[in-house]
Amino acid sequence: MPKLLDGKAVRDRILTELRPRLDRIRESGGRPPGLAVVLVGADPASEIYVRNKVKTCQELGIFSEKLTPPATSTTEEILAIVAGLAARPEIDGILVQSPLPHPIDERRILLSLPPGKDVDGFHPYNVGQLVANNPAPRACTPAGVMELLRRNEINPSGKKAVVIGRSDIVGKPMAMLLLHAHATVTICHSRTSNLEAECRQADILVAAIGRPGFVRRNFVKPGAVVVDVGINRLATREAAAAVFAGNAEKLAEFDKKGSLIVGDAHPLELEHAAAVTPVPGGVGPLTIAMLLANTVALAEQHLGL
Repeated sequence: MPKLLDGKAVRDRILTELRPRLDRIRESGGRPPGLAVVLVGADPASEIYVRNKVKTCQELGIFSEKLTPPATSTTEEILAIVAGLAARPEIDGILVQSPLPHPIDERRILLSLPPGKDVDGFHPYNVGQLVANNPAPRACTPAGVMELLRRNEINPSGKKAVVIGRSDIVGKPMAMLLLHAHATVTICHSRTSNLEAECRQADILVAAIGRPGFVRRNFVKPGAVVVDVGINRLATREAAAAVFAGNAEKLAEFDKKGSLIVGDAHPLELEHAAAVTPVPGGVGPLTIAMLLANTVALAEQHLGL
């Protein structure tokens, strides 16, 4: 059986390591780090994610402020909110939760963020710093994956890494971080020819494609490490049966809960891997941990620490 890479344990270690840095910030700067989250509209998944961010901030003593403009807001109204937050010295990081409701221009909102307060690391300036391997906020989920690998003594150097997915949020920054860690990196996507064969070359396979159970047994070579970034909700019994066919225990769990969460890798077909991240409990917990690590780093920078 593969080793399970426990994201919750790594998250707890990261948050514990932030505490002395937070104490130093408060002692030197006279204030805690500040994170502002803008949640436009009422997307249920975004609401849960933002609630968890705010809760973790409170537990650590980071100042957090949540702004909830309605889904009917215009691009100009959101730009005005971002400008107001950018002008406040006690706000170290600004996060505008995506996806934004149509027809808000998400790119204009992103470009309006000051790079020094772009806690998600999505601004083109910070993306350029990532490419150049210079210090700057890194995209939180890929940064969390790198922490998970490092703290489990999985060294990408000299390894073949394959990333399935080319999004600006996960796929592209994930590939760049692995490249900086001296892996040989291939990015695969929906138009990749012979996708299974490409994936079978991987020593480290990162699945970030947003399709439940997509990565099957034939995608994974024996002894590979599989990092599953996907979080997919199976909301119908038909969808659950498609992934868990013949697994009475999981289907009974679906009947009890009304849904199941699975990743992009098939949960029943990775027994020949060396290590895998569970879903839930693998990569997911690290995203918020790295968001707060970015917030603390920005506060240290703003306070000259």
